[in-house]
Amino acid sequence: MLIIWRIVQIAFRRKLLMAGAYASMIGATVAYLFLPKFFGQAIDTVKAMLDGGEFSSATVLTIVGFIFVLSVIRGVLSFFQTYFGEAASQYVSYDLRNTLYDHLQHLGFGFHDTHHTGSLMSRAITDVENIRMFVNMGIVRTPYFIALFIVVAIILLRMDWRLGLVAVSFMPFVAIQSGFARLRMRKAWLVIQDMMAELNTVLQENLTGQRVVKAFASEEFEEQKYNDKSRDVSGAVIMAERLRVSNTAFTLFSFQVALALILWFGGSRVINGDMTIGQLAAFVFYMQILAMPVRMSGMIVNAYARAASAGQRLFEILDLEAEQEEAPGARVLSDVKGYVKFENVSFSYDEGVPVLKNINIEAEPGKIVALLGAPGSGKSTIINLLPRFYDTDSGRITIDGIDIKDVTLKSLRHSIGMVQQDVFLFTTSLEDNIAYGKEDASFDEVVRAAGIAQLDEHITSLNDGYDTVVGERGSTLSGGQRQRMSIARAVLLDPPILILDDSTSSVDAGTEEEIRQAMEEVMAGRTTFIIAHRLSTVHRADEIIVLDHGEIVERGTHQELLAKNGKYRDIYELQLRPQEEVLRDMDVDAEGHVIASGRASR
Repeated sequence: MLIIWRIVQIAFRRKLLMAGAYASMIGATVAYLFLPKFFGQAIDTVKAMLDGGEFSSATVLTIVGFIFVLSVIRGVLSFFQTYFGEAASQYVSYDLRNTLYDHLQHLGFGFHDTHHTGSLMSRAITDVENIRMFVNMGIVRTPYFIALFIVVAIILLRMDWRLGLVAVSFMPFVAIQSGFARLRMRKAWLVIQDMMAELNTVLQENLTGQRVVKAFASEEFEEQKYNDKSRDVSGAVIMAERLRVSNTAFTLFSFQVALALILWFGGSRVINGDMTIGQLAAFVFYMQILAMPVRMSGMIVNAYARAASAGQRLFEILDLEAEQEEAPGARVLSDVKGYVKFENVSFSYDEGVPVLKNINIEAEPGKIVALLGAPGSGKSTIINLLPRFYDTDSGRITIDGIDIKDVTLKSLRHSIGMVQQDVFLFTTSLEDNIAYGKEDASFDEVVRAAGIAQLDEHITSLNDGYDTVVGERGSTLSGGQRQRMSIARAVLLDPPILILDDSTSSVDAGTEEEIRQAMEEVMAGRTTFIIAHRLSTVHRADEIIVLDHGEIVERGTHQELLAKNGKYRDIYELQLRPQEEVLRDMDVDAEGHVIASGRASR
């Protein structure tokens, strides 16, 4: 019930709409409840006229007029009840979608590492829609049906308490059955919504991984996998609907039995003169009104069950606290010089499994620090800690002597430009993609950044130039072009600290040299961290830090580390020396400058 109560509180944020819905509901209910009375009076009046041999059309028209007016009033107010209820439910859906979306923006990488995109999309779409339906059907209409049932039951008992007791005698059985059905249906819908999340995950992964699917000719395997998940969802929904339909059928059967008893005993009372035909007709009409909430009880129970399970899944996310919270009174990081210091930093993704152990790094402004090590050594983790994608377990990181936990996240991340290896591009224009993170950038600034990243020439050769729309995830660009887009973004941000995560791994040697020369101007005076994989990167670093299993095992310049004959020497022999030999064969110096083709000269 706590989940339902939270949904109710969200709905009542729209007080005027809810008040309008309930006011319209009350008016429509009152008008509706007078109709059977006038129908009964009309029958008795006409019968009396026929028995007396006198017929007054004015009397009949007066009663018909009352019935017509009440019907019009009920119809108009029912329209407004439905309109206000639907509007309130749509605003609840709007509020929940935006709240969830905003909350997801502030949850850390740790959350997104463990939650599938398809599951989150299911919560944002399917679960929110189930709650929206509950607001209209459950919160707005349930009071209407309950009020209708109670008032009609009282009217029936006042008209004839014996028949009234017969009329409501089936309700205890219906209430018990509905209670059990609601509990079972909530469990069923919770399972269904989890299955829907899995189905969405399969679909999302298939669509984003189409190149892999087609490369391995796995279309049939993917079709079968999706078919299996879809069949599971269909079967579970059918089972849930069986519960709902069986509950509705039991309720209607109970009501029909009660109605049959009313006609049997009521007919006897009319024959005995204890009731008039009009009174019995009015009683039956009221019974038909009573049938409406009875018929709708199954849908209401279903709406409650779906909302409870949807709310549980949704609030699980909304109740999570952001891993990287800003400290109270966090200051804006400004006038950054770029003096970065890691002090005894340790970190683990999973408790008890350390990834970094007592890391100490000191990077002065304008210096280049290269991080080197085998996969899993902790290189990427170090650069992810600097912008607080994750928080340290112990130790601290400072920029210009200020703990990064004491500054606002926005100012911290605007001070750091990241050129990532896995570049994500949005389905929008090239200009908007480059300007992402600095939406107020002028067109000239965008062009300059693209020029530095060696991308301007390619963009201007396109028919639509900078207005060219990028395909999903940048599928219309090559790997090298996507990485240059990432470089252009970082250049445009003009940060005092740069992080280059193997930023030239997808470009050829010639393009790498062009980018390197352009980036030298950008990197001048900035603190730069580079995850190194290429010889040219290592050679120009002021300090090379060698990592192994989350610990710094060596540090120094290229020549200093070679002289130690340690871990760096092993990496150099296996990875960097082959590059050097290729470059030497091409008559390219250690800094990457192409002198001439050695093979062509022989």
